[in-house]
Amino acid sequence: MSATEPPETQPAPAAARATGLRAYSELGVCALLLAVGVLVLTDALTMATDAGARGPVGPRTVPVVVGVALLVVSVLLAVDVLRGGRGEAEGGEDIDLAEPGDWRTVALLAGVFLAFAALIDPLGFPLAGALLFWGSAFALGSRTHALTRDPLIAAALSLGTYAVFHLLLGVQLPGGPLMGVM
Repeated sequence: MSATEPPETQPAPAAARATGLRAYSELGVCALLLAVGVLVLTDALTMATDAGARGPVGPRTVPVVVGVALLVVSVLLAVDVLRGGRGEAEGGEDIDLAEPGDWRTVALLAGVFLAFAALIDPLGFPLAGALLFWGSAFALGSRTHALTRDPLIAAALSLGTYAVFHLLLGVQLPGGPLMGVM
């Protein structure tokens, strides 16, 4: 401590440690990216494949590319952080953080998703999906009345999703009572 500097301007040891940890907190993200990259590469390289049946590009190609990319990004981010680079603080959204969360909406959405999971087998994807889309729109604030815009849009979205996945991509979704129709 110098004679010209008042004692209250020097940081306390705990405050200095907190500032030091905060300065390098982004290294945790680097460690997470590194761990995920190693996991993806380990999984990809230990995958059993038949070289003769796979052709020039096998099932390992994309996981290896993703794993290597994760490792490269991890190292580049760590170098940037250690050189003093910092992410910008979020400017905030147009919300008041002092207000409590809207737990009614969260509960409604959770109920809609649980109902969808329970109804997809007996009703099939087209009907359960329409209820999912309609219920989600209602939970998020849409208040149009029955047999108007929201149910029709929900039915169109559900049938369109079913057609793309089932008919074009070949993903077997439960059709329910509409199995013979589509």
